[in-house]
Parts: sequence; structure tokens; C-alpha cells
Amino acid sequence: MSRFIQLHLLTAYPPANLNRDDQGSPKTVKMGGYDRLRVSSQCLKRTWRTSDLFSEYLIGPKGLRTKLFGLEIYKTMIRKGGGHENSVEWATAIAGVFGKNRKVLPDSELKKILADEKKRQEFEGKLRKRWASRSCEGFDFNSLSIEELNKMEGVEIEQLAFITQEEQEAITALGQSLVERGSAAEQNELDVLRDKTQSVDVALWGRMLADSPKNNIEAACQVAHAISVHPVVIEDDYFTAVDDLNNGLEDMGAAHIGETRFAAGLFYSYICINRELLVKNLDGNEELANKAIRALTEAAVKVAPEGKQNSFASRAYASYVLAEQGDQQPRSLSVAFLKPINHRENEDFITDSINGLIQQKDSFDKVYGACADSRYELNVPQLQGTLSELLNFVG
Repeated sequence: MSRFIQLHLLTAYPPANLNRDDQGSPKTVKMGGYDRLRVSSQCLKRTWRTSDLFSEYLIGPKGLRTKLFGLEIYKTMIRKGGGHENSVEWATAIAGVFGKNRKVLPDSELKKILADEKKRQEFEGKLRKRWASRSCEGFDFNSLSIEELNKMEGVEIEQLAFITQEEQEAITALGQSLVERGSAAEQNELDVLRDKTQSVDVALWGRMLADSPKNNIEAACQVAHAISVHPVVIEDDYFTAVDDLNNGLEDMGAAHIGETRFAAGLFYSYICINRELLVKNLDGNEELANKAIRALTEAAVKVAPEGKQNSFASRAYASYVLAEQGDQQPRSLSVAFLKPINHRENEDFITDSINGLIQQKDSFDKVYGACADSRYELNVPQLQGTLSELLNFVG
């Protein structure tokens, strides 16, 4: 069994804004002295992990990435008939298993705030606004006092935690048990964290628990930021919207004026999967590991990021995929595009990019020796290869 699987993809997107920065503009990066389009690895991983294709293909457990699991346990306790005060205390302890609880102001600080009318109104307004969005069947957060809402803060944690399916089930069962017996959890009952899982997304992309490093799971899959193989210029789309009920007799203007930024590009993407580590993370389940690799590969080839899809319909399949297997040290082929591909008349843009990728692969092989034991190519322009054969190769 080969240790590493590497995927190199070229995917062409029409005008799009797949992954936005803090200004709403497509993300970029400067490479080789030129501005390139970029789709972050975080965006790609979430796109694939949450896609219908990934879920349907696996037909297996998935993890939950959240700060709110303690709140869900609190709601479970309330639905099971637990009292509010006990449910808050027990859910806070459970949430603390996965990370640092949100700050609950000590009584001394809270009294100072409540003694100042302006500060009290600001603090209460902030709390009530937060909890107005945390609806709970069978309980009204509006009925709680400021002191009680302050205590509720502890049922959430400060940072996202990746919780495996097994841990979710164990904690949910524990919450129900606490309500039935009417007492807090013993310390040993809170020991639900595991460093092995059947949740394939956690096994693929790992997790870090600062307060419980022994239960960290090292990612078996590395995903690079996708970059355009050519320089780009971000463009602006000025648009208007017309009011359907405006007959134009008094006001001929638009009902709305807006502007959005976009660009088009051919992206190089790189994925490296450590099959041995994936099997280890999945507690030795090779069959599930192979299903996970196949599901991830198909998602990477076919599923586009969701950013601005309703505005641009920028769905795309990969035009070229190079899959490699072997025990050799992995390496990206992004250096093939350090000098950008520039389209010139009578030249084929995608073919030039494919040829550049293949040439870089061959150059590495010539200098370092074979960088893979076996390879498979899916080349759409040349009608070479099929998706089913690609999936059989990697899985």
C-alpha cells in the first residue's frame, strides 16, 4: 500500500467571486511577481466536507465543527425535563471538555456593572441580543435575569472544536443520564475524548485541542491554497435592480444600485493524503479510509466553492487531474506556474498549463529520481481517462 496520494488539479472558473476577503473582493496572492487569484485551503476543505456528494458517497459518520455543542446539550437537558440551573451547570462542565468556556463575569465585576445604569443597559442589551438568537424549545431565555444570562455564557466555548460522531453520541447520552439521576457528572464520565475515530472528516483534516493535546488528531490530508496559473485583474460589476411595481411615471430611477467584484481564472490545486495516517486515525479501518479518499477525490474534482454562486453560477469540473501514489517525499508542482502562463493568439491556454505541469513533473523525476511509483491522468481536452478509473486508482 502506497503511503502518499497526491492530486494535482487544473480547474477553470468563469467570472466568479468564489472566496472573498474582508472587503468582499476575490482573494489574491502575489506569486512570481504577479497578482494571482486565490481560493483558501480553509474554503476548499469546508466546501468538500459539507458537500452533498461527500456525505452521500461516504454513508458514514461525520464530525461537528462548532462552539455551540454545550448549548445543544443544555437544550437536550431542558427537553428531558431538567431544571434550568442544573442544566446550565452540567452543560458548562461538558462544554469545557472541548475547550475554554466563554467568560462568565464574577459576581464582583457584575455588581459594578449593574450599579452603573448606562453600563447595565449596554451589558444587558448585548446579552439579550445574543440569547435572542439561541432559541430553545420549552424554555424562554427572555425570562432570565441579567445574572442568569451571564451564567449561561459558560455553556459555549471560545474557539471552534471538531467533535467526532462517537463523542457527540457519548456526550448526548451523558446529558440525558444526568437529568434522569439528577446529579452532576463525575470526572471520569467527562473523559469522552478520543484520538481515534470513525468520523472521516476529522480523520482527514485533524483537530487541535489546546487543553487536551493527547487527544489531538493529526491531519491525514493537506490542502494547498488554489492559485491561478496566470496574472489577474479584479474587475467591478456595477448593477441595478428595477422595482416591478414602479410604472416609471414619477421615478425612472433604479430601486437599487450595487457593485460587486469578480475575476475569472484557471486554478492549480494540490492535495496530499497520507493514507497510513488516515488508516491510523480511523482506528485501522482501511475500507473506510479508501471510501474517504474516493469521496474526497470526487468532491475535489466536481464541487465548486459556494461563494456568490447565485450571482455567477460559476460551477466547474476539473479539466485536468494528475494523481500520484508512492512512498516518496511529497512535493507540489506549483513552481510550474511561478512564471505565469500568458495567453497569446493561436495558443491553447489550458493545454499550455497542462504541458507546464507535466514538464515540471518530468523535471523533478529527472533530477530527484521517480517522485511517485504510479500515476493516473484525467485529461478532458484530450478525452483521456475517466472519473471512475481515477477513483479506482486512488481508492
